[in-house]
Amino acid sequence: MGDIVKQILVKPIQLADQVSKAADEATSFKQECLELKSKTEKLAALLRQAARASSDLYERPARRIIDDTEQVLDKALSLVLKSRANGLKRFITILNTAAFRKASFLLENSIGDVSWLLRVSTPADDRAAADEHLGLPPIAANDPILCLIWEQIAILSTGSLDDRSDAAASLVSLARGNDRYGKLIIEEGGVGPLLKLIKEGKSEGQENGARAIGLLGRDPESVQHMVHMGVCSVFAKILKEGPMKAQSVVAWAVSELAANDRSCQDLFAQHNIIRLLVSHLAFETVQEHSKYAIVSHKPTSIHAVVMASSNNNNASNNARKGFEDVEMQGLNSMSHPFGNPKARNQLHRVVTSTIAVHNAAKPQDKNQANEAKQDFQGSDSLKSNANGIGKQGHHHHQHSHSHSGFNMKGREIEDPETKASMKEMAARALWQLAKGNSQICRSITESRALLCFAVLLERGPEAVQYNSAMAVMEITAVAEKDTDLRKSAFKPNSPACKAVVDQMVKIIEKADSDLLIPCMKAIGNLARTFKATETRMIGPLVRLLDEREAEVLMEAAIALTKFACTENYLHIDHSKAIINAGGAKHLIQLVYFGEQLVQKPALVLLSYIALHVPDSEELAQAQVLGVLEWASKQASMTQDETLEALLQESKSKLELYQSRGSRGFQKVHLLQ
Repeated sequence: MGDIVKQILVKPIQLADQVSKAADEATSFKQECLELKSKTEKLAALLRQAARASSDLYERPARRIIDDTEQVLDKALSLVLKSRANGLKRFITILNTAAFRKASFLLENSIGDVSWLLRVSTPADDRAAADEHLGLPPIAANDPILCLIWEQIAILSTGSLDDRSDAAASLVSLARGNDRYGKLIIEEGGVGPLLKLIKEGKSEGQENGARAIGLLGRDPESVQHMVHMGVCSVFAKILKEGPMKAQSVVAWAVSELAANDRSCQDLFAQHNIIRLLVSHLAFETVQEHSKYAIVSHKPTSIHAVVMASSNNNNASNNARKGFEDVEMQGLNSMSHPFGNPKARNQLHRVVTSTIAVHNAAKPQDKNQANEAKQDFQGSDSLKSNANGIGKQGHHHHQHSHSHSGFNMKGREIEDPETKASMKEMAARALWQLAKGNSQICRSITESRALLCFAVLLERGPEAVQYNSAMAVMEITAVAEKDTDLRKSAFKPNSPACKAVVDQMVKIIEKADSDLLIPCMKAIGNLARTFKATETRMIGPLVRLLDEREAEVLMEAAIALTKFACTENYLHIDHSKAIINAGGAKHLIQLVYFGEQLVQKPALVLLSYIALHVPDSEELAQAQVLGVLEWASKQASMTQDETLEALLQESKSKLELYQSRGSRGFQKVHLLQ
């Protein structure tokens, strides 16, 4: 940067020398020329000082100020050269007097600008020692915010840690209030100093820096600039080693960048951001959470817990043999224990015990709480009877934390509000990173994240619950389209999957929170994973078709359609379950009287049910054929060619099983 500044300083210095020389040779307006010479020499001295300090100059304002200064000197030179000519007319004298005054004013401004540039490029501590104040340069008259941004970025580059933190907070205020200011901060070189502050600053400075980065990444171009500047590695370092408050803001910033530019998702994943976020999500949520623990010869503690919970009443030899069997499996089999048929029931007990521990947090039954904790951690009798095996397992639990690449030191003493904020932002980041990305979803589901989401959906604070629900919704949306992910992550007998589905069904049954819609969408996304006998979610979804707000009605119809559509292998069984739950009557009401937002989804679902169960007595009694005939005559319903084809096919099927007399359905019947 110093060489570039030196190069752009060459021409204005040369112009200043030429102005001084030409002023000495003036034959008219000698006094005015001597005044210009005096100011030009002062300006030239400042320019030479800037050239000597070029390596320390803040390049962005330097370019702007030096360019303006060059134009001022060029005009002054032109004016002085004219003063060397003879025979000037009187009217030209009047004109040139005004021109000299303007040139003198512009030179004064340039002196002020270059002086400010030297001050702003001086380390803040040196300025403080010299009792110098920056103020605003004359150039600020055109764009005062730009100069304020220059000043804050300069402090970020040269100030003390506290001053840099304050400067980052100022940039946060500017970026939050105006998109243009955010763009200017990036264009004027603010990203690099902010990232440096995040790496080197105190906790508050790291928070301010990360918050500024999150606010600046409002579009793909800005995010790509930050990625190029190394934001991924800086964020990974903080998530691994930083204070929890700063980690929480970094996780929020990750969510913002990922939301505004999907192309950065994989780059964050390459820097182990997924692993670190899951570790934060799981801290104090489940007993053992990381499949990424680097262990060369000892079983992971989740397996130790599994073996302990299944051998509580066995002798020490059996317990020791259980640990040896797990050790023989190797790391590869440990990476996805849910895939081991022998371990599924044991792991399901672990899931159940984990949730029981959280339920036990309520003071209503202390005995039950103690039993749940013993079930999860392994009984004391096993520890004593297994010749130290239990103690060894506890030692290994600590060992896996220290080798997992995640610093757990001191996290237990953080206040509950900070811990909750960390989980909220970790879930938010995973939600945005998972969106539309199969590989990241696979990494999340192969960890303990699904189990964490299940626990947090039940017991987490409201914001944590919402972000967890949104994360599950996005993961299931990807799994709906990715067969391999759906089969590996959402097996019907997977304990973690069961735990998540259980919580979502409970939320749908209650239907009294902001979690309702994401949970409905997630259940719909998983429609193809449920067995024919798995109908517990059908009833609650059908009940939501009755007298609800339009968005809920629409999402309930869409979710049920994913159960009843032809693409679902068990569409006949699911269609019957919807009919048995009383869905036909609700759908007829919505087709006739529902808002436009709801009518079409309701008609699609009703058409699929009629197509797959045309011989249903309930459909005949509800006179569904008449409803479909009425709908097929509505222009608003038949604009969609796919829906029109579905309507015709469903009507044809129904006509085989329903008499013509059943077609005389009238809307008035619904009002009775």
